[in-house]
Amino acid sequence: MHDTRPNDHAGAGRYAPSPSGDLHFGNLRTAVLAWLFARQSGRDFYLRVEDIDTARSSQESAIRQIEDLEAVGLAFDPPVVYQSTRHAAYAEALAQLNTYECFCSRKDIREATSAPHARPDLQPGMYPGTCRNLTQEQIAYRRSEFTKNNRSPAIRLRANSEKWTIHDFYHGEYTGPVDDVVLHRGGIGDQADDWAYNLAVVVDDGYQNIDQIVRGDDLLPSAPTQAYIAHELGVEQRFYVHVPLVVAGDGRRLAKRDGAVTFREMSANGGTQQVVETLCKSIGYPEVKTLNELLECFDPHRLSTEPWLWNPVDNLS
Repeated sequence: MHDTRPNDHAGAGRYAPSPSGDLHFGNLRTAVLAWLFARQSGRDFYLRVEDIDTARSSQESAIRQIEDLEAVGLAFDPPVVYQSTRHAAYAEALAQLNTYECFCSRKDIREATSAPHARPDLQPGMYPGTCRNLTQEQIAYRRSEFTKNNRSPAIRLRANSEKWTIHDFYHGEYTGPVDDVVLHRGGIGDQADDWAYNLAVVVDDGYQNIDQIVRGDDLLPSAPTQAYIAHELGVEQRFYVHVPLVVAGDGRRLAKRDGAVTFREMSANGGTQQVVETLCKSIGYPEVKTLNELLECFDPHRLSTEPWLWNPVDNLS
């Protein structure tokens, strides 16, 4: 990759929210953990706004999220990177990868995955490879059909490795399948220029010199594919830290449907200080009152690897 990096420091961490709404407590907890891991290891810590999904993202939401993170005591190193400004970098990276066009609809993929002759090693959500080995004649026909309807195909990774291994702080050596993920989404007319998360996140981590990736453990299965893409782009190996999620009473990942769980709602009910103390308690330090104090005493080996249960009565009292 030839994209110029914003600094020459040796490594950094990051938090990268999607600006599709206000941050809830689970988002804040992951952000705090990412900050703790980065600062304790002497790394820079960046905020990246992952706003490539223009249908769901908004500048207003991004501003509110930044304000919320600053309110609880998180400080970021400049600059804040917006993915919506990085299309040229993604195009450059795409040209370096081995790819193929995909003409499948979501329905096509569902049917191929559930068919009796489907690959037995397919994991849930993986692409069944329908378009991977189309002949030139088949490709030409499908292109012509798409053109008639003012559509463009998706561009998928043609992975040359079935599996890839990453190293994770809590999960150790983790080996998982490498999927032929979408790198550039297809679409209709002007909606066709839509970069996919799995490419953008890898390109931007390389650009910002991110070598420590802290995020929710629901994203662990995607790490091998992203690490493989990074390898193919010449990005140095990253060190992963997949942390447990905050879950509701029924075991689901915490979401806004679970009540007053956003920072704005929580702080309106009990004040910002109560939110900060609840964050510290959720990480295992109920006696700590500020994030700076938490940074001084945080031991990553003490963090429970079990999901943290959200109880609105106990957590906000």
